[in-house]
Amino acid sequence: MAKLTLNKTSLKRETDQLRLCLRLLPPLDMKRRQLTAQLRRARRALADDEARLAVLLDEAAAQLPMLAHETPRLAGLLRVTAMHRGEENVVGVRLPVLAGVEFQQAPYDPLAAPPWLDVLLERLREAATLRLRIAVGAERVERLERATRRITQRVNLFDKVLIPGFRANIRRIRAFLADAERAAVVRSKLAKAMHQAADTAGWEPQP
Repeated sequence: MAKLTLNKTSLKRETDQLRLCLRLLPPLDMKRRQLTAQLRRARRALADDEARLAVLLDEAAAQLPMLAHETPRLAGLLRVTAMHRGEENVVGVRLPVLAGVEFQQAPYDPLAAPPWLDVLLERLREAATLRLRIAVGAERVERLERATRRITQRVNLFDKVLIPGFRANIRRIRAFLADAERAAVVRSKLAKAMHQAADTAGWEPQP
């Protein structure tokens, strides 16, 4: 850190820097609060999707107990062929959005298939979509956490380091200048008194 110069030029520079920091801090803190609110919302949405998936799996297990013996035959019945992602700008942070999911279903004979197969396929679609929503939601949370950490660090830098530092420097410079001004006044009065004394005695003081 550069050594602080105790003069009026340095005082103006420190004062200008303080004013700049005080002007920048409120919008930074507003953005921090907005990001914090968005992060809470994203965490709730992620938790909701995770809860929906858990409920869906429990319901499917209760509704389709026969799957315990059919799993090998059902392998490859339905698979995800494409996941379409978009992006949205939220408080200056680009966040992923699940725009759509495409599935490929293996052909089967409706007459020979068990009656619960349509229900199973629907549950598989719902579960796959929820898993993808959870993956995208986790990425949204991660990006918002990273952005919130960065903005919080900047707010703390301004609020806890730069602004107190500039204020301390200003106090120090003002105190030094005030002491220097008082010392100059004292020297001036002493010099005046010495000249008056010299005039009275008829001699000139040595410089």
